Amino acid sequence: MSASWASMCRSYGGHQICIISIERSAKNYWEYKAAMSVDGVKQPIAIYNCRDRLKLQDKKSVQFSDNDPGYLICSFFKNHQ
Repeated sequence: MSASWASMCRSYGGHQICIISIERSAKNYWEYKAAMSVDGVKQPIAIYNCRDRLKLQDKKSVQFSDNDPGYLICSFFKNHQ
């Protein structure tokens, strides 16, 4: 992604979500590696699998929860591929 995507923020699910950095996988175009902040609190880097709605973080794979920031990443970037 270009530098123009840095620190993109949106209100989502009652929270302020900011994407600090994001990279799309060259091998799996439906996966994004992202650093985010939620309400100003930086979250650990995670890999978001938009095809299966999974988040890989700290070597653990979990389904997106309700209002998960992963939905924001997947819905926004779905239209920008």
